[in-house]
Amino acid sequence: RVGELSARIAAAMGLPEEEVEMIRRTAPLHDVGKVGIPDEVLLKPGKLTPEEWEVMKQHTTIGARLLSAGRSEMVRLAESIARSHHERWDGGGYPHCLSGENIPLAARIVALADVYDALSSDRPYRPAWPHDEVVAHIALGRGTHFDPRVVDAFINRVVAWDA
Repeated sequence: RVGELSARIAAAMGLPEEEVEMIRRTAPLHDVGKVGIPDEVLLKPGKLTPEEWEVMKQHTTIGARLLSAGRSEMVRLAESIARSHHERWDGGGYPHCLSGENIPLAARIVALADVYDALSSDRPYRPAWPHDEVVAHIALGRGTHFDPRVVDAFINRVVAWDA
C-alpha cells in the first residue's frame, strides 16, 4: 500500500515515470529495519516507554545499514528512504533531524504515504482512523511534518482523483 500511494503522489508531483516506478518498487522497504527491533517493542499493544521509543527509532538506521551494501540505483534509493522516512520538514524528525530540502524527495513522499497507511489501518493499540480524519491530520502537518508540495499533490491530486 505504501509503495502504491507513494507512486501516486510522485506521479501527481510530475516526477518522470522512471522515478515514479523506482519509488513504487523501493517504498515497501521503508520499514525493513524493523526486523532488528525486538518483538516486545514492535508488537507492544500499548504506548511505548521513552526507552522503548528510542529502540523503535533505530529501525531507520538498521534498515539503512541492511541496504548499505547495495550498488544498484534501486537499492541506494531504498537505503535513502529507509534512513530518512521519519525526518520532518521542520527538522523535528529522526534519525538526523534533517529539514526541508535536505531530506531526500523520495523519503518525503514515503513519509506521507507511511503516515496515511499507518493511521488508516487497524493497529494493536488503536483502530483505523476514517479517511477524512487522516487527510485532515496530514493537511495539518503541511509545512511542519510534511513537505508542503507533497501534501498539496496528495490532497489536490491523489485524494481529489479518488473522490
